Amino acid sequence: MAPSVMIMSIPMLLLCILASSFLHVIGGNFHQDFDLTWGDDRGKILNNGSLLTLSLDKASGSGFQSKNQYLFGKIDMQLKLVPGNSAGTVTTYYLSSQGPTHDEIDFEFLGNVTGQPYILHTNVYSQGKGNREQQFYLWFDPAANFHTYSMLWNPQRIIFSVDGVPIREFKNLESIGVPFPNKQPMRMYSSIWNADDWATQGGRVKADWTKAPFTASYRNFNGAEACIWSAGKSSCGNSTSMKSSPSSNSSSMGFQKGAWLTQQLDSPSQRRLKWVQKKYMIYNYCTDIKRFSQGLPRECSATTAS
Repeated sequence: MAPSVMIMSIPMLLLCILASSFLHVIGGNFHQDFDLTWGDDRGKILNNGSLLTLSLDKASGSGFQSKNQYLFGKIDMQLKLVPGNSAGTVTTYYLSSQGPTHDEIDFEFLGNVTGQPYILHTNVYSQGKGNREQQFYLWFDPAANFHTYSMLWNPQRIIFSVDGVPIREFKNLESIGVPFPNKQPMRMYSSIWNADDWATQGGRVKADWTKAPFTASYRNFNGAEACIWSAGKSSCGNSTSMKSSPSSNSSSMGFQKGAWLTQQLDSPSQRRLKWVQKKYMIYNYCTDIKRFSQGLPRECSATTAS
């Protein structure tokens, strides 16, 4: 057994090294970047704008949203989730546009009873259609310390990462008729709310309100590498170029920001992605043939699917 233990320790060591490097990042100011939007005083901006907390009690949850809208970007946020018995709670962190044909890129954290792991729920909506869930356990306790959750959204792909480790990739497959979020600017939203009718063990475990308030904490938002959309124009250049096809290169699109606009997973990142999905993925819509009895979504059968 000793050799197998040693083999497993190497990937875990690499994940820990990456995590430590992501704990010290330059963050924005929550007063400047966000508005508390609901929950009365359950949302608080503290420490001169460097920390934001959201709380949930039996009466209400709370939430905030970004002042800016974005059309493509690399966005990081550090979260520390509700500690202890978080059953029934959902903490969200996502990009979304508005309306019945909205686009959305989701991180959702489903709480659990003390000692049981959180479930990280991810989803991608395009033109109002979601149902693209992938769920994961994490390789650490997300309530013990802050960890960095990142969305890289460019014209070719969306990459979800945790502490710099990719966990999911959703590629632009418009060429085979799969809608991709690339035309609607989105704001960043976050909230904590009561979902004890479904969030924990299918709703069998309810929130223990004697433990309220349930509080999640946020710091070190980084949206410096993101294209701000305002008055029909992008901070990254020509707004019409945002609708370019995935084969377009950064120079022809007028982008000025950086390599993330054409970034893809290199070989080491692909290996980390496969390792995380093998060890920690607990649900993948692309393998749920019972749910999709008439046939899996088109992207699931494509060789380049997420």
